[in-house]
Amino acid sequence: MITVIDRERIRRAYFIEGKTMRQIEREMHHGYWTVRKALASAEHQPYTLSQPKAAPKLGPYKEKIDKLLEQERSLPRKQRFTTHKLYELMEAEGYSGSESNLRRYVGRKRGDLKRPPIFIPLQYEPGQDAQVDWGEAFVIMKGEKVKAQLFVMRLCYSRRTFVMAFPTQKQEAFFSAHMAAFDFFGGVPHTITYDNLKAAVDRILKGRNRQEQKRFITFRSHYLFESRFCTPGEGHEKGGVEHGVKYARQNYLVPLPKVRDYAQLNAWLRERCLLDDQRQVSRQQKPIGAMWAEERPHLRSLPATDFAGYISREVKLNPYGQVTFETNRYSVPADKAQKQLTLRAYPFRIEIVKGTEIIATHQRSYERQQDILNPLHYLPLLAERPGAFNHAQPLQQWRNSWPPLYDELLLHLKESQNEHKAIREFVQILQLHLDYDASVVQNAIEQALADKVPHLNGVLFCLNRLLDPTPTFKTLDSLPRPHLSKVGQAPLTLPQYDQLLRQVGS
Repeated sequence: MITVIDRERIRRAYFIEGKTMRQIEREMHHGYWTVRKALASAEHQPYTLSQPKAAPKLGPYKEKIDKLLEQERSLPRKQRFTTHKLYELMEAEGYSGSESNLRRYVGRKRGDLKRPPIFIPLQYEPGQDAQVDWGEAFVIMKGEKVKAQLFVMRLCYSRRTFVMAFPTQKQEAFFSAHMAAFDFFGGVPHTITYDNLKAAVDRILKGRNRQEQKRFITFRSHYLFESRFCTPGEGHEKGGVEHGVKYARQNYLVPLPKVRDYAQLNAWLRERCLLDDQRQVSRQQKPIGAMWAEERPHLRSLPATDFAGYISREVKLNPYGQVTFETNRYSVPADKAQKQLTLRAYPFRIEIVKGTEIIATHQRSYERQQDILNPLHYLPLLAERPGAFNHAQPLQQWRNSWPPLYDELLLHLKESQNEHKAIREFVQILQLHLDYDASVVQNAIEQALADKVPHLNGVLFCLNRLLDPTPTFKTLDSLPRPHLSKVGQAPLTLPQYDQLLRQVGS
């Protein structure tokens, strides 16, 4: 095959320099047909076989394979012929060639039969439509590589996109992400398009019908939007948000951000989303932020109250004052314990409810077989049973992180009285954490040690002094009142006291 430069040289030699074909063949070392083709056209002509290549083994079976491939187009997608099945069928007919040769032929034929996908360009009205999807991305959290689940909602008109990260795609994260997105957009789109995700869809029925999750229906009713679900396997029906997931992953999370927790990660993602308002999408007349300003008045108004975006479970208290959720155990205050309680699971916290009162709140753990214990929940029990102090698991966990001055205070108490009474008094001091901020209690203990009153009454005195300090009085400025300048500075005269005493005696 000759290059375009060789082709040009041949044509210039023949048409401009007047050389014969034979001269060109001899001087440029090209064959007759090469020179003739170059003179026939300046364009490269693709190579075509004058007759099909011989296929002594596969050739007799090509017609049968073609018929089977044509027939399978009417079969369900998941019940069509595999290449190996076609090989077995042809082998039963007498084919003795290799499976790889048959595989190459079937691949070429399927490529010829397959029609390239063509989609209809879509145009959206302001505030009417949004799309939702989940994606995954890695981040560095507390020094470790963690896979985060990315929730993405995209307004179809303005292309404004909201991104939020969670440890899971569970329903409570799904609801929480929607509420954060509605707040970010300043309203609710009229229709939202989804995949058939489990948080919303219980069962896929015939056609576009879905049996939706009851909790999702309640959520949708609260915000008054309509839901639309894609045909299974047809992700292009929400191609805008799928592009949004890819864009967020490649532009917001490369290189991998280093964060303490999900709160810091989501603050970072929100900032990136706000900066994206300055971007102008191809074939869009204005930047995203300007388009969103036009769209916002067309969104539905937010309801007066947020949806209770949690999942609720009835739980039983175990003998150690704990309730179990997803293999993890969460502590309950000993003085508010009840056999039957309600647990509310949010994406990042757990609430334990007694009737209508929230009696405990914990950070939610996504690990397994963990004990999440608040030591304050066990202080009333330790006040009654001080003998358990040294082996109480909640107190052992707390002692690993509390300030050294707490141990110093306990040592002073043990030196001044027997261990049983010392621990009981120390637990009473710890119980101050139930009513006061930890930093205030810590300052009170530090002051009590400094004032050499390392006991409960001393700590209470220092605490009250911190909360209600002794008032200070400003010295009276006498400059504008010169007649008052001598008040309080007159010399002391003792006879005046004698005169006073005589008057009292009489």
